[in-house]
Amino acid sequence: MCTPTDARRFLRRFGMPVIGSLVGALLLSSCASRVSHAQTPERLTCAVFPADNIWNTPIDKLPIDSNSAAYTATIGADKPLHPVFASGTWKGAPIGFPYALVPGSQPKVAMSFTYSDQSEPGPYPIPPNAPIEDGSDSSGDRHVIVIDKDNCVLYELYNASPKPDGSWRADSGAVFDFKSNKLRPAGWTSADAAGLPIFPGLVRYDEVAAGEIRHALRFTAPRTRKEFIWPATHHASRLTNQQYPPLGQRFRLKSSFDVSAYSPQAKVILKGLKKYGMFLADNGSSWFLSGVPDPRWADGDLQELRQVRGSDFEAVDEFSLRIGNQSAQSKHN
Repeated sequence: MCTPTDARRFLRRFGMPVIGSLVGALLLSSCASRVSHAQTPERLTCAVFPADNIWNTPIDKLPIDSNSAAYTATIGADKPLHPVFASGTWKGAPIGFPYALVPGSQPKVAMSFTYSDQSEPGPYPIPPNAPIEDGSDSSGDRHVIVIDKDNCVLYELYNASPKPDGSWRADSGAVFDFKSNKLRPAGWTSADAAGLPIFPGLVRYDEVAAGEIRHALRFTAPRTRKEFIWPATHHASRLTNQQYPPLGQRFRLKSSFDVSAYSPQAKVILKGLKKYGMFLADNGSSWFLSGVPDPRWADGDLQELRQVRGSDFEAVDEFSLRIGNQSAQSKHN
């Protein structure tokens, strides 16, 4: 059986970004063997942004972006869609983006940021045992996602670590009020390169079990352009050629793609990708789709998603939905 170290070596050898040991483990099927189950996440009862937020707006009727073919070719027309979430754990760490729900009374702690000029200052209500992406010993992106479930406020950290005094340090931090359509200031990053929130774009089991995903999802691509488009607020590239997609670009699964033969969990995800699509949120591996770890995932169903290829997607032009540059509110399409 291979190890996460083997998978990281594989990624580097073929010029693919290393975005955490668990991703490496997922890349090679033999590395996806799990030794235990992830914990069932607490269900969030807050609405994730207003109904007219762009994250919650269908894009199945929008026109195709004029650069769509170039974008999919650059990301990898023959590359598979890859779910980066599962039911198990690797060496005690869940596979995917874990999150913690805390009450409004959760004590807030001091924060220190590398990019303090693009981060909301502390304090944040981050508990000392908040789950870290890939585990507390991870050398990957070390995202931390915490939601104040009483006030419906999202806190996200990138490259985060707790300090002995109870405070936390991170490269960057971002705060999103789920009751608001406000975007981050232009030029600001977040815990994601695009300046977007991570949590709203995650595949969550409770939505799939209910039979419908009603929001956009999140994915990564190896190379992006030195540009961001609404609703993103930040870029992370030096490349300027037009075949590279900008951060914030939205893609959808083509309406002609036949989902009828897919297993239940995969089918719900694919239908969501047809109607709501997915945002290019960060630099990473081709068509890596983000989700929440959950012991109820049917990993066999999820692996069926790898039958989908980049050529099955198309980039869409959603600028007709924009109301203002500083707002994620969208028009009806």
